[in-house]
Amino acid sequence: MGPWSDTHDDPPPDDDRLDTELLAEGDRRNVVDPYRYWRREAIVADLGARRHAFHVAIENFAHDANIGTVVRTANAFNAAAVHIVGRRRWNRRGAMVTDRYQHIEHHADVDALLRWARDRDLAVVAVDNTPGATRLETADLPRDCVLLFGQEGPGVSDDARARADLTVSIAQFGSTRSINAGVAAGIAMHAWIRQHADLGQAW
Repeated sequence: MGPWSDTHDDPPPDDDRLDTELLAEGDRRNVVDPYRYWRREAIVADLGARRHAFHVAIENFAHDANIGTVVRTANAFNAAAVHIVGRRRWNRRGAMVTDRYQHIEHHADVDALLRWARDRDLAVVAVDNTPGATRLETADLPRDCVLLFGQEGPGVSDDARARADLTVSIAQFGSTRSINAGVAAGIAMHAWIRQHADLGQAW
């Protein structure tokens, strides 16, 4: 969106959420139209007032390239936070700068994540296609929870899966053994949205 003066006859409103530089030069960020020209801090504050009760965690023991996609999707669904478990560093390219608006926390290992979740009465839901898992399509997801995803390939670690409150699987019908972790995260987050979100607040 170009400068305010290019598309508006009136001067911008007296609103401290607006960024004077963006108003003058235009706003080309990857944000929905209601946030055009807003300061980043104002966007984060507004999202914070409406964040959902689910968190997303992904294990990062082998520098998973899917984390950026997970962060971007978590931002789209306004997750409470994204938790990186294992390596602190991750490839931000797939996030498309949405990490600037999304709370991101780090935990050294699965044990640290689980202790953090237990302290806050959050159920841990592992998402992995393993024997005995409950079908995500029929599962009742807890409202206050952490959706936990594993590495691309090996999936959720054995320790995390054994200690999770629930493990859910995503129904597949083709020849591949698994789907991309970023795709799986999007499917699971949307399942939570369908069960618990106020869709009247969606853009």
